[in-house]
Amino acid sequence: MVQKYQSPVRVYKHPFELVMAAYERRFPTCPLIPMFVGSDVMDEQASEDGATHRIERRCKLDVDAPRLLKRIAGVDYVYFIQKNSLDRRERTLHIESHNETFSNRVIIHELCCYSVHPDNEEWTCFEQSASLDIKSFFGFESTVEKIAMKQYASSIKKGKEIIEYYLKELDEEGVTHLPRWSPAPDCPAQPCVTARPELPVTPAIAIPAASAKDTQSTQSNKDNTSLAESLNEPLAGTPDDKLDADYIHRYLGDLTPLQESCLIRLRQWLQETHKGKIPKDEHILRFLRARDFNMDKAREILCQSLTWRKQHQVDYLLETWNSPQVLNDYYTGGWHHHDKDGRPLYILRLGQMDTKGLVRALGEESLLRHVLSINEEGLRRCEENTKVFGRPISCWTCLVDLEGLNMRHLWRPGVKALLRIIEVVEANYPETLGRLLILRAPRVFPVLWTLVSPFIDENTRKKFLIYAGNDYQGPGGLVDYIDKEVIPDFLGGDCMCEVPEGGLVPKSLYRTAEELENEDIRLWTETIYQSASVFKGAPHELLIEIIDASSVITWDFDVCKGDIIFNIFHSKRAPQPPKKDTLGAHGITSPGGNNVQLIDKSWMLGQDYSMVESPLICKEGESVQGSHVTRWPGFYILQWRFHSMPACATTNLPRVDDVLATLQVSSHKCKVMYYTEVLGSEDFRGSMTSLESSHSGFSQLSAATTSSSQSQSSSMISR
Repeated sequence: MVQKYQSPVRVYKHPFELVMAAYERRFPTCPLIPMFVGSDVMDEQASEDGATHRIERRCKLDVDAPRLLKRIAGVDYVYFIQKNSLDRRERTLHIESHNETFSNRVIIHELCCYSVHPDNEEWTCFEQSASLDIKSFFGFESTVEKIAMKQYASSIKKGKEIIEYYLKELDEEGVTHLPRWSPAPDCPAQPCVTARPELPVTPAIAIPAASAKDTQSTQSNKDNTSLAESLNEPLAGTPDDKLDADYIHRYLGDLTPLQESCLIRLRQWLQETHKGKIPKDEHILRFLRARDFNMDKAREILCQSLTWRKQHQVDYLLETWNSPQVLNDYYTGGWHHHDKDGRPLYILRLGQMDTKGLVRALGEESLLRHVLSINEEGLRRCEENTKVFGRPISCWTCLVDLEGLNMRHLWRPGVKALLRIIEVVEANYPETLGRLLILRAPRVFPVLWTLVSPFIDENTRKKFLIYAGNDYQGPGGLVDYIDKEVIPDFLGGDCMCEVPEGGLVPKSLYRTAEELENEDIRLWTETIYQSASVFKGAPHELLIEIIDASSVITWDFDVCKGDIIFNIFHSKRAPQPPKKDTLGAHGITSPGGNNVQLIDKSWMLGQDYSMVESPLICKEGESVQGSHVTRWPGFYILQWRFHSMPACATTNLPRVDDVLATLQVSSHKCKVMYYTEVLGSEDFRGSMTSLESSHSGFSQLSAATTSSSQSQSSSMISR
């Protein structure tokens, strides 16, 4: 497996020429890098006017590896070839390195770049990317990979410190400024030589120069961005589409070089594929942490969560959700100041809550939506506290008081609702719970814990602190985590807590099962998106009748499961009334979506109907937005056809719905969630993502980055 690394942008607040002088002091050897034994110049070339300088070195490294492994490999030192291309005119230094030792067994390739900061000519930016591919190594491939990654991570961490050390050394010698290169009056101008190595490697992300227009546009976007989106803006002086190392430290926390690389690579992948719906950096980081920085697993659950947010309009929940009065009166939970680490503190008096009464009066869906609104509010409070306390705060603390908990709380429908809420929160709000303090746990608590603990992620369970009786009042109790001044009065503190005291919900507020069922359907169908199942041999088709030529058909769909092929057809005659494949040849139902087929099997392509767009293969997790300008009136058919199924899941947590789906649903099934709209050409302003009337509901966790195109037909794919 190829291991890749991508660094954040590291900024030196010194001119390029001074940084280059510091960089050159690393050769021929550097005492600050013990494993860098020495280097020899193999080749050196310079232009007559001194504008360009290319040098090739053979570097000798004493890798920190077990002596036995060195003996088996038959080497004491490892040699690398480093090619530096300095362009003083453009003020750039490109570095390309690869291993000479064991090059037929191990392929190591690194690209580095020093360049002038796009917004400040007196600052210098540095980026690097690298790849490691171990073909074979005497049966020690895994060991060599671990050693290589450890050594590389260590050298990355020291990189900036070394340059800063030599910059300080220059300053102590009185060298605080070096003039920029300029051609000599009597020296003929030399053509600019492109020094960037043209090799098939994993490229570093280029640093774009910010034009005045871009800067103005960026400022306009920032002015229109809500408070909740402001943390995704880079620090002043940082390129807009980059992650600066100082920004990571200030807003995201201390990450190892490899963790930074995972964040940057996943963020870059989202920028390239999820047009217009890039989550905030802290949100991406939560999913990476939830999967121990396994990028593939984190990417899968993040894409699933983004699809879920979009389908259920979760981004607008705080604006649209108004808690019923029953919740305001009887739901015993609320926000209460913050803990000693600056995390928002949420208090839940579960023992005083009439869970049965709330479920009977509101239904499971209303409770779920209320809990989701609490989580959304928690994310907002974390962002605010990050600004207030000047350090990264990405999670909150929850204090659960169990005094009063009894067998009534183990009412089966209530436990079922609790398990579902836990499942949804675990899947879509990972790493948001920093600490859970469970106080005054009664004897019945172990029973409840046995029921719910299997549905809670292991990393989350490690954050639980449980106190029986009055143990929370002693050493190691509440005062270790919460300032004495904000301990609630009902726990012996002096701070008044506005969390409702609860009580029994009057039975007059109970609703029948039929009323709750209808209400639940109403709540969760508040979405403009429709779901459809696509089977092997049974595509899902949607009919759109066009009366006026030059109308615009727009679409926006997510591939929730499997891989599909998307087609658009035109026919002058109407197809037969749609037939739904619910049981059909599959002998199964289609939970979570319908399946409609319009094109009759007797129809012939080219005679009865024609294809108006090239087929588009869409992978699981992709979001596709596009438009087609119709040339003729008639009937247009949008078709989603089965392509293939992906391989599997990223979590070991039990999911009842998944187990049932596995038993009921054929493996030859895909699922899409779609929205379409037909516009007159005069109302069309580009691709669907730019339409004011589309209501596409792209995640407000993101900053919009989409640009519209004015083509006759267009599609954008995002994985």
